[in-house]
Amino acid sequence: MRVSLEWKQSIQRDYQVRTSFEARFCWRSPSSSASSAIMCNPNPSSTTIESTAEQKQQKQQQQTHLFLDLLSLPNTIKHPEKTSKTDQEFEKVPQFTYSAVSDMLTEAKSLFHLAFPIALTALILYSRSIISMLFLGYLGDLELAAGSLAIAFANITGYSVLSGLALGMEPLCSQAFGAQRPKLLSLTLHRSVIFLLVSSIPISFLWFNMSKFLLYLHQDPNITRMAHTYLMFSLPDLFTNAFIHPIRIYLRTQGITHPLTLASLAGTVLHLPINLVLVTRLRLGLAGVAAASAASNLFVLLFLMAYVWASGLHEPTWIAPSRECLTGWKPLLRLAAPSCVSVCLEWWWYEIMIVLCGLLSDPKSTVASMGVLIQTTSLIYVFPSSLGFAVSTRIGNELGANRPRRAKLSAVVAVFFAALMGLSAMSFASGMRDKWGQMFTNDSEILRLTSAALPILGLCELGNCPQTVGCGVLRGSARPSTAANVNVSAFYLVGMPVAIGLGLWAGFGFCGLWLGLLAAQVCCAGLMLYVVGTTDWELQADRAQMLTCAGCVDRTLQTNSDCNKGEEEEPLICIVVTSP
Repeated sequence: MRVSLEWKQSIQRDYQVRTSFEARFCWRSPSSSASSAIMCNPNPSSTTIESTAEQKQQKQQQQTHLFLDLLSLPNTIKHPEKTSKTDQEFEKVPQFTYSAVSDMLTEAKSLFHLAFPIALTALILYSRSIISMLFLGYLGDLELAAGSLAIAFANITGYSVLSGLALGMEPLCSQAFGAQRPKLLSLTLHRSVIFLLVSSIPISFLWFNMSKFLLYLHQDPNITRMAHTYLMFSLPDLFTNAFIHPIRIYLRTQGITHPLTLASLAGTVLHLPINLVLVTRLRLGLAGVAAASAASNLFVLLFLMAYVWASGLHEPTWIAPSRECLTGWKPLLRLAAPSCVSVCLEWWWYEIMIVLCGLLSDPKSTVASMGVLIQTTSLIYVFPSSLGFAVSTRIGNELGANRPRRAKLSAVVAVFFAALMGLSAMSFASGMRDKWGQMFTNDSEILRLTSAALPILGLCELGNCPQTVGCGVLRGSARPSTAANVNVSAFYLVGMPVAIGLGLWAGFGFCGLWLGLLAAQVCCAGLMLYVVGTTDWELQADRAQMLTCAGCVDRTLQTNSDCNKGEEEEPLICIVVTSP
């Protein structure tokens, strides 16, 4: 009311000044009629035609008086619509900058709250694997070699496949949670568990015939026999992971991460005494180590399910399994297949590197050094992968809620922190090049190779951290096929030829293999950043609405042409679920 009163008073003052001004100078605006000019002259008949010079002189005098009178006008309140563009920009800049910084800090906190428990869980699981390796080394060199061979075979053929297939449910769950479609979350969980259990069956048959496969590749018969024993006692762990992976993603996409951290901590605490009982007390040897890992993982699953059920964390999005989870599999399969390819290609690369090390001049030292470096990069990988999972959840939630600007902000903040992680990893690897290998061995040749390759490993992490987070961005926006294409192009069309050429043909040896990995990581990071930087977030938000069908109000399925309208690169299928 006060602003309106002041506005009225300013208009009245302007009107009075203008009236007095017109009375003095017979001024009229260009839009006024000719009659107003005649009214200013009381005696038009006595008007004479003046010369051009005199008219110009009078006009200049009138302009001068007009300018002086306008200078003497009081300072009135500006109307919001009359504010100049420059003033608007000046007023908006401080407010916009403050808002942008505030949004970035808020997004950074959200990513941290998600990434920190995920990283802590990964470190706990990493320590559990170290305990298993220590017990394998305690049993002897033959048991250590057989256990390492069995774990590598299990990772290539089993765990990487299940982990990759489970990631297909991540964009479905995260976007469904953002779109407030709780029933779709439960349906996706049920379908993923069934899918992974079914996928575990052919993997089990492959593990049963593992000895025949390795003997065909001319592996040592004793090591092959013991590795087969290890895998047979690890079979229950395969089916346990078929439950853990979907439940973990189901919770994480809702921003719930602490139950898995607590369950993993409890499982790791029990892992040591179980190994002591089975390995040292019952003397089960290699089979005891495998059984202890399977038992501790089963305890993690039971603890996780009990905690979630007792705390009621599942209630907002849970529905009981029904026949509906046996239908509508096509979207899950189309997302799971490229996700599995993307994960497996990255996992398999390091196993191929170990095989290539066996072709060098001193295979014993190069394979051992490669093992040390792979353990090192696995430890560093915990942090960018945790950030990748966090940004995948955030982007999926925001796109599902139809907030593309927030999704873009999350991607920008995550890539920025990934770059900082890469710089930190590079500094760590370069600074510890002469000391890190001594934590694993005292062999001079292994230490020399490790020291020479650590700076290259640091440069690899400079590209690996952004590309890992970029994979999370693509996963959250339901574009796993793009991530798979990038990994194939970077690792196998660029990195592999460079590694073979430099390591085996050009004479660079062990460092040549790591230079090939560096070429792959640089190429992969560049492609990922290009894809993320050119993303049309408005389009991705529209795709998310189609994926979850957040706007559907009936049971009618949309046609393929409607569902595929506006797609950027990947085909998409609408999923229609009814509200619970």
